[in-house]
Amino acid sequence: MKNSKRIFWFLFGIFGLWGYSLFAQEKMISLDPEAAYAIDNFWVFITGILVIWMQAGFALVETGMNSAKNAVNILFKNLIDFCLGGLAFYLFGYNLMYPGEAFKGSFFGFGGFFIPETSPEEVGQAVLHPQVSFLFQVAFAATAATIVSGAVAGRLKFSVYLIYSLFITSIVYPISGFWQWGGGWLAEKGFHDFAGSIIVHAVGGFAGLAGTIVLGPRIGKFDPEGRAQPMPGHNLPLATLGVFILWLGWYGFNPGSQLALYGKDNVHAIMLVAVNTTLAAMAGVVTALFGTWLLFKKPDLTISLNGALAGLVAITANCNVVTNLESIIIGIVAGILIIAGVKLLDALKIDDPVGAWPVHGLNGLWGGIATGIFGEGKSLGIQILGSVVISLWAFLLMFILFSILKYTIGIRVSRDEELKGLDIGEHGEEAYSGFTIFTVE
Repeated sequence: MKNSKRIFWFLFGIFGLWGYSLFAQEKMISLDPEAAYAIDNFWVFITGILVIWMQAGFALVETGMNSAKNAVNILFKNLIDFCLGGLAFYLFGYNLMYPGEAFKGSFFGFGGFFIPETSPEEVGQAVLHPQVSFLFQVAFAATAATIVSGAVAGRLKFSVYLIYSLFITSIVYPISGFWQWGGGWLAEKGFHDFAGSIIVHAVGGFAGLAGTIVLGPRIGKFDPEGRAQPMPGHNLPLATLGVFILWLGWYGFNPGSQLALYGKDNVHAIMLVAVNTTLAAMAGVVTALFGTWLLFKKPDLTISLNGALAGLVAITANCNVVTNLESIIIGIVAGILIIAGVKLLDALKIDDPVGAWPVHGLNGLWGGIATGIFGEGKSLGIQILGSVVISLWAFLLMFILFSILKYTIGIRVSRDEELKGLDIGEHGEEAYSGFTIFTVE
């Protein structure tokens, strides 16, 4: 009995000291701005890594939904978007997007070259080191760029893609991002895009639409009567894995955009954002599933995978200002729009191999507008204005760029290269060397 009492009081003392230490640490942290600074910066660092991880998801989705003969080319473009585009964003794109208070409310600003390497003079809650801010934002810039990779797959010259990637990460994306996130004219009007339905996804989606229009469809996509012909991807397991990687990465994309973790208000906001993100994606999948089953008499995996991405894109602008139920409604509409968008492109004879415009362009636009419909305190008129202007900005600038390149250096590979595959023609290597890939008639 005595031994039992000793053990009880010993354990009581241990847990008591542990509880007191936690209380003391909490009190200490609440009074220590350096601790809040460390917690918030580490949060942005970790979520930034998750967004970078999304590049792997895009690589797998785009590769799996295209022909095996173009796999190396697609993987290479995803690598280049992050590396070449990231260097351009570091050089001056970041400071076009965040030029400083002197340019508040304007259409354009520039804060100089490179990123400061020194710590802020005063640290505290929600104060970010410029280095971690860049790391987080460069991942977003690469995401906007890489959306186009799948849209132009199978026929665009690799050299032209390099020019495009530099242009979108250094000019198109940063300037439109400044209009809202950098404190530009749309921010002054009250436009709201929490994590980038418009600024990231619509920019990439409408840039991709411009590229596909100027480039023209793949050989064999439309028959002589203009009817769309199926050109299925070569590896749906890869595409499915890619979607789950993107979904995981989205928890960096959306919750990370809170840009702070310290304090109960930030924790509550992050949890709401995370659950809304999840529900919208689920609703997008289920809607696409039953929509394709109804229209085509078979449930379509490819469109259902895109339904998940459509829901994720649509909720990205408004995930912090809508309820759980409203996020499901937004995802349901996204699932409908993905099917409608694919049908519309086929009717217009526009060839988008991965559905980049229906997923990112059309549903990015829906996400911006849905913010005005469901978002508490948000103006529908301002949301429509900002969503349309940024989408047009991306489409027109990229249409002009691709058109100039088309009529000067040329943007499309030869017919022979397209038929043999860009892996051999552009890179001289194969993704599946030693395997014979054929189609059973």
